[in-house]
Amino acid sequence: MAERFISEPLEPVTAGADTALMAIGEPGLPEAFRWRGRLIVVRGVLRSWHETGPCSHGSPELYLRRHWFEVMTDYGRMKIYFERQPRRGRKQPRWWLFSLEPGADGGTG
Repeated sequence: MAERFISEPLEPVTAGADTALMAIGEPGLPEAFRWRGRLIVVRGVLRSWHETGPCSHGSPELYLRRHWFEVMTDYGRMKIYFERQPRRGRKQPRWWLFSLEPGADGGTG
């Protein structure tokens, strides 16, 4: 099946415990999320990467904006990200489901 754009918040259920990653500023990837009332368990990480952006105050520095993860779940392959700074300082979700490529069973039924 084709990858579908979702762009919906995820609610972390359990915190990740990879202290080596957290020691270098990476977020602890939760072992599970809640999405649309369903429990989504992360079965494996396929890859991860970062997204940077320019300083919003005119400095030439680049800042880390998002931590991306491509993960396998029982619903299929998901691309999720952790937003380092919530938009405009508001308290907003920090974990987001960007896209879903449903598994053989169709995934989101």
